[in-house]
Amino acid sequence: MRFDPELAEIRFGCGLSPRHAPPVGPEEMHAALRAPDVAATDWPIPGFDGALADARAYSAARGARKAAIGSPLFDERDKDLKRQRALMRDHQAAWFTQRLLRCITTPNGFRERLTLFWADHFTAQGKIAALRYGATPYVESAIRPNIAARFEDLLIAAVTSPLMLHYLDQHRSTGPNSRRAKRVARRRGRQVGLNENLAREVLELHTLGVGGPYGQQDVRQLAELFTGMIYDINNGFKFAPGWAEPGGETVMGQLYDVNVTGLEAIKQALRDLARHPATADHLARKLVVHFTRDTPDPALVAHLADRYRATSGDLMQVYAALLEHPAAWESDLGNVKPPFAYLASACRALAMPPEALTTLSRPQVNRFFLRPMQRMGQRWEFSGGPDGWSEADGDWITPQALAERLRWCMSVPTQLIGALPPPMTALQDALGSRSSARLRFVATAAETEREAVGLILAAPAFQRR
Repeated sequence: MRFDPELAEIRFGCGLSPRHAPPVGPEEMHAALRAPDVAATDWPIPGFDGALADARAYSAARGARKAAIGSPLFDERDKDLKRQRALMRDHQAAWFTQRLLRCITTPNGFRERLTLFWADHFTAQGKIAALRYGATPYVESAIRPNIAARFEDLLIAAVTSPLMLHYLDQHRSTGPNSRRAKRVARRRGRQVGLNENLAREVLELHTLGVGGPYGQQDVRQLAELFTGMIYDINNGFKFAPGWAEPGGETVMGQLYDVNVTGLEAIKQALRDLARHPATADHLARKLVVHFTRDTPDPALVAHLADRYRATSGDLMQVYAALLEHPAAWESDLGNVKPPFAYLASACRALAMPPEALTTLSRPQVNRFFLRPMQRMGQRWEFSGGPDGWSEADGDWITPQALAERLRWCMSVPTQLIGALPPPMTALQDALGSRSSARLRFVATAAETEREAVGLILAAPAFQRR
């Protein structure tokens, strides 16, 4: 394997930066994952408890407004609700900026990339107003602390997160023969029942993969096993035995019984799914596609899958397998950067001063980043479904998306930092040795530095990783 420092930053990190020297080898990249998380310290984001605090305040304000309907207090309660809604939007904009700054300023881009990858793998988002902006705190609590752990630990943290339970309607799932189901039927004369969403996505998306060795009966049994996992905005996650389906459940040939071991039975089922050979194959392919190209090298996929199986899903060992294989270091850039990664790498290449972003108001964050990203095809924190964002290059290369990328890089950088670097400096900072003679000519022939920098950031070589 021939290590390429610039390729390491482009393919496995957040892009080249004049502020940070590229890593000297894969060992440095790998070891940095165990070092203190400096980026999270420098640009803090609250955990999911912060999102729940927002949700409680929103629900209280909404309840107060409802109670004031028809009274002289209604207008004031309506204003209180609007203020809380605006505060939550302010939080979303601030948290987005912090995540962007982590990518721009970090000397360890591999950690940021892995966080984004696993956050997408375990997509969860708010479907009600009270939790609409909970995705970033969810990532902070469930995903980021576990990217260097075993996969089973990451899986358990994500699946038991209140936002995941909310997103996949697990908090509405009740064992058909549970004490709660019988109580509701007796008192209210209606049935409450099973919801298979979480069980299906755990099998299909999170572990074994589409076409994995499971059937509908496994989905049903896992859904019954999951009953009892609920949340509320006051307490977060909890296990409620009265919601759980009585008796043992058999999933993939293994028996689990929450009536005997409670929540531990669910965790053991998740550990067993995490250690399944099909999970190794599924995750290995996803990682290789994400970091290399849409059509992955079979030998590289097999290498990661073998390491996963040999270490029972030790993610640090899987990352080591990725970084040590020659196929991971092919010189051609195979993947198109999704919008967030593209904007982050552009700001990183321009050494965007943190104060240029920390002083932005919510409307400015929307104008400079969130709305352009949506026009590029990526609505921040709201993908099309639980399978997350597409890895297919063609889904990001559309006429509208490319036009928006060009518009952004021609107009936004100069609004954020004013004086731009000279064209040849910008070209070196953005692409290093990967700049071509043609691009050098285009950059030097541009009439203004704004146009030169815009053309550099719009170049196909910069849009790929």
